[in-house]
Amino acid sequence: MSLSDELSSLDELHQRGTLSDDEFARAKARVLGSAPRAAGDGPALAAAVNSFRRHPADRWLGGVCGGLAHLTGLASWIWRLVFTLLALCGGTGVLVYLLMWIFVPLGDTHFNGEPDKLRAG
Repeated sequence: MSLSDELSSLDELHQRGTLSDDEFARAKARVLGSAPRAAGDGPALAAAVNSFRRHPADRWLGGVCGGLAHLTGLASWIWRLVFTLLALCGGTGVLVYLLMWIFVPLGDTHFNGEPDKLRAG
C-alpha cells in the first residue's frame, strides 16, 4: 500500500466519523513518519538514567547498590551479591562499582521525600 493510499484511507475513515480529529492527526503523523511527542513521552531508559542517584541511607560503602535497588525495585542485597560475584570474575565488579561511585551523584534526600538527617547536621 502506497503512502497516498494510506493517507486517503485515513481521510475516508475521518470523513465517516470513525476517527476523531485527534486520532486522525496522530495516525497521519505516524504514516508520514513524524509522530509528535506527547509531553513527558521520552525513552524510559534515559529517564531512569537521569533519575539514578546513590542512596544516602541504604549504603555500606558508596550507596551504589542502594540506588540501584531503588531504581530497579530489586533488593539491595541482590545488587551487592551481583557486584561481589563480578568482583570474583576478574575484578570487573570492583571497577564498575568504583566508576559508579565516582560518576553517580549522591541523593540529597531520602527517597521518600524527607530531608536526609544524616547529612544535614
